[in-house]
Amino acid sequence: MLLKNIFTESGFESEAEFIPLMSQDEEDQLLKDDVPEQLCILTVRNMVLYSGIVFPIIAGKSGSIQLLKDAYGLDKTVGVLTQRNSVIENISEKDLYSIGTVAKILKLLKMPDGNTTVILQGKRRFKVNRFIQNNPYFKAEILALEEKKPSSKDKEYLALVESIKEISIKIIQDNPNIPSEASIAIRNIESPSFLINFVASNMNLATRDKQKLLEYDDLKKRAMETLRFLNLEHQQIKLKNDIQSRVRSDMDQQQREYFLHQQIKAIQEELGDISYEKEIDEMRTKASRKKWTKEAKKQFDRELIKMQRINPQMPEYTVQRNYLELMIDLPWNKYSKDNFDLEFAQKILDRDHYGLEHVKERIIEYLAVLKLRGDMRSPILCFYGPPGVGKTSLGRSIATALKRKYIRISLGGLHDESEIRGHRRTYIGAMPGRLLQSIRKAGTSNPVFVIDEIDKIGLGTNGDPSSAMLEVLDPEQNTSFYDNFLEMGYNLSKVLFIATANSISSIHPALLDRMELIEMNGYTIEEKIKIVKKHIFPKQLKENGLKKKDLILGNEQIEKVIESYTRESGLRTIEKHMAKLARYAAKHIAMDQKYLKRLSVEKIEKILGIPNDPDRYEENKVPGVVTGLAWTHFGGDILYIESSLSKGKGHLSITGNLGEVMKESATIALQYIKAHYKEFNIDPKMFEERNVHVHVPEGAVPKDGPSAGITMLTSLVSSYTKRKLRPYLAMTGEITLRGKVLPVGGIKEKILAAKRANIKEIILSQDNKKDVEEIKQDNLKGLTFDYVRDMNDVIHLALL
Repeated sequence: MLLKNIFTESGFESEAEFIPLMSQDEEDQLLKDDVPEQLCILTVRNMVLYSGIVFPIIAGKSGSIQLLKDAYGLDKTVGVLTQRNSVIENISEKDLYSIGTVAKILKLLKMPDGNTTVILQGKRRFKVNRFIQNNPYFKAEILALEEKKPSSKDKEYLALVESIKEISIKIIQDNPNIPSEASIAIRNIESPSFLINFVASNMNLATRDKQKLLEYDDLKKRAMETLRFLNLEHQQIKLKNDIQSRVRSDMDQQQREYFLHQQIKAIQEELGDISYEKEIDEMRTKASRKKWTKEAKKQFDRELIKMQRINPQMPEYTVQRNYLELMIDLPWNKYSKDNFDLEFAQKILDRDHYGLEHVKERIIEYLAVLKLRGDMRSPILCFYGPPGVGKTSLGRSIATALKRKYIRISLGGLHDESEIRGHRRTYIGAMPGRLLQSIRKAGTSNPVFVIDEIDKIGLGTNGDPSSAMLEVLDPEQNTSFYDNFLEMGYNLSKVLFIATANSISSIHPALLDRMELIEMNGYTIEEKIKIVKKHIFPKQLKENGLKKKDLILGNEQIEKVIESYTRESGLRTIEKHMAKLARYAAKHIAMDQKYLKRLSVEKIEKILGIPNDPDRYEENKVPGVVTGLAWTHFGGDILYIESSLSKGKGHLSITGNLGEVMKESATIALQYIKAHYKEFNIDPKMFEERNVHVHVPEGAVPKDGPSAGITMLTSLVSSYTKRKLRPYLAMTGEITLRGKVLPVGGIKEKILAAKRANIKEIILSQDNKKDVEEIKQDNLKGLTFDYVRDMNDVIHLALL
């Protein structure tokens, strides 16, 4: 308003008229005007006056007002100097810049508030030689300064001036605080020097920078610096406008969403359907109680907003709701307190499992390491062995000992990677993986997680589940297990994973590398009797509603069931037979019938049926029949290998559903015999006149492995030489073309199978002696072991 009053009092109709459009001739004439050697000095703050520029100044001090009156009465000429520091009130000569501008007083006005306003026009620059008066105002001797103007043909100078004009117009257009008429004035300025001074005067610059521009004698240099400052100012204005635009856009979007939500809410209330909003509010309330990670909290808030925008009638709404419910139900950073009382853990393991001493010892060591380290970065335990030996139940016992939640999932037959990692939410009916589903049910992020049958993972068309399990079981990766449905990492590092398998041969090698393998072999008859008496029989009595006195079994009867009705390394078949005996008693009690409470062996045969002893040793006196020992997924077993000769041309036939390895063993055995026929006293003509047939009974059962190598060779030598085998003898081992006997695996299972079959003597490779020494001596009672290095030793020991 003050400037408006100044313009009105001065006779200008608008601010646009206040901007002088000075031609080059007028500017040159202004510079030619004589300048007195002494001038009254008008001091100003926060502004710098340039040649040709018209500027209003308000004078409030008495000295300044007196100066203007004296100068206005003489030649209307003053010198304008700028203060170095605008804060200082009582200034001295050292507080003023030495270079300023000679100015002509155009008008002197008395304002209503008592101040005096003077309108000045700059003429030319000057420099103070010395001050000759400082009271009531400054007066000084001066020296007029010349300006170095470039030639009108200087293209660089003209380009600078044109750039100044263009950027100035852009600034006026981008800055809403500058009147649009200013751009018209800029376009109409003809004089390059006046344009430079006009722009420099009106730029948003600090006073010291404007003074520095004034002090340049070379107009080209002043133009260069003015253009640099203009570019900076233009960039600042653009950045400011961008920020304001983004903020305004965000505000507009928020307001728009707010009004839309209010309208939706009003419509739902009108229709009587407010369950949707209640559901959102309930989720928000539950989420406020969660111990989120920053990433999870941000993800939940984002997805909740997305859910609010989806029509509840759309299928995507259900997927979104399931996702948010999963995030709320997952136990983020919720852990149960561990109980690392190792003596208590030992009692739990002894209570739940008989035997398995080396396995229990390893588990206690494992828990001891966890107690000392305080994290789960120990190796993943993998119990492997035949079915029914207690692999899965060991995991439950560990959970009980640690007082953790227990989770078990079976991977048998799993062939879809999404079962582990979950489905992507782009599909209708998408679900999280089984791991996160199980942890969601457990309600804690550190359960004991038993992964059953890890060796039975299949390879399907939808990814490789074994590869997905790598991230689960690798302590270096499972700190941020990525589920496709959750779409973010979940920390599984506190979970105690335990894997189980029947055979490690089919497990992915990379998975094997991440696990510590603990072998669990079968039980001896003595161990099975004790387990039945301590665990299985009492359990079946309880499950069938019986008391201890309702059914009684002695050691002899239990041993009869084990030897005559089971042939496995584990305990499942025994448990089924115990259940059948318990049901016998339960039926008689329920029907109020008399029955024999203390069962005899004969009564057991009537209840369970005729005993079937397929794995009992059958003594035979026919040459060519040899008893071998084999390992299966169900434990150890015995097998018979038969061979016979017939007239022919020396062909070899192999039957019995044998795999490639066993067929190769038969071929190697025959070739070894042909190469060493003299040592076995065999007529070489027989190789050309007799066909050889090797057969392994039970052809419906696939059989493979190198363990039958020495058995096949012994059978062939027996057939060629007509020598019989020693009774109650069994053997296992691999052979080479040189006749060496190599060690094989599964020794404990094979020895247990031999004891079940009433074998008395076993032939093994010398290198398997260490495996036998690791077995308890109680399990070896009644057995004799012969250790051999080559086939000659085997033939010498086996044949009569």
